[in-house]
Amino acid sequence: MRLGVLDVGSNTVHLLVVDAHPGARPLPAHSHKADLRLAQLLDEDGAIGPDGVDRLIAVVHDALRAAEDQGVEDLLPFATSAVREATNADDVLARVRAETGVELTVLSGEEEARLTFLAVRRWFGWSAGKLLVLDIGGRRPLCRSPNGHDENPTPVSPLPRVRVRLTAARLPGDPPHPDDVRALRRHVRTEIARTVGEFSRFGAPDHVVATSKTFRQLARIAGAARSAEGLYVQRELKRASLEVWVPRLGAMTTAERAELPGVSEGRANQLLAGALVAEAAMDLFHVESLEICPWALREGVILRRLDHMGQG
Repeated sequence: MRLGVLDVGSNTVHLLVVDAHPGARPLPAHSHKADLRLAQLLDEDGAIGPDGVDRLIAVVHDALRAAEDQGVEDLLPFATSAVREATNADDVLARVRAETGVELTVLSGEEEARLTFLAVRRWFGWSAGKLLVLDIGGRRPLCRSPNGHDENPTPVSPLPRVRVRLTAARLPGDPPHPDDVRALRRHVRTEIARTVGEFSRFGAPDHVVATSKTFRQLARIAGAARSAEGLYVQRELKRASLEVWVPRLGAMTTAERAELPGVSEGRANQLLAGALVAEAAMDLFHVESLEICPWALREGVILRRLDHMGQG
């Protein structure tokens, strides 16, 4: 059957269409993205304003037309942190439902983590052993499996959020002042260090994996293969490469970062903050190299749906 997953995230609204059957690997058939940047549309009270809701509804309508054009049989719509944390989330969801017919499921941070971990586990298989999964964006936590034979991570623990508001508040310059970069670096490392002991009691992971657009962009500028080369090309990110790139990114303007390979204009202003979080996580968890997983939250939502279909 042809499934569509509609992901209303902090930066983009992404419709992913796949051909999927229980017990088989979902095959991507179509991708439709809109750069909405909901996280930037929150007002001082943390609410999504009328203009932002209007734009969201228009984007959802576009996604519905794309899903219809692609013959989607079942649509799985969900929203993450930007909607979840909006002070008027209930009103936003009600308007979307009333004007589009789409019932957005709002995922908690822990649900995002578990679904992302499920996708990573299925991609690498049980033979990968103990997994440590790093993810930057929204409120998806870092998570790991205490053994090599399950699909539910324990524990799940949050990495500092890399979002437009964090970047704008702590790195106001363009390029940012070195003192502001150092202050954010200290803040990020203090936050991540609080989680190290919780994870170290499980012993060293067998495989360290990263998901999210931020990690993919960092790997790309460090020399990893382009996305056009396909899902099955192994992509790695080394800590040594990050240590070289962090000061370079700190010296660049947003426009200069947007010119780097694989970096989109909409995410260029967040890339330095993301790099600081990635470098700190790899350093404090003693990770010299990690592998980029092409599957993440959207695929986890699809896989969970297929599991339920198989049980029905």
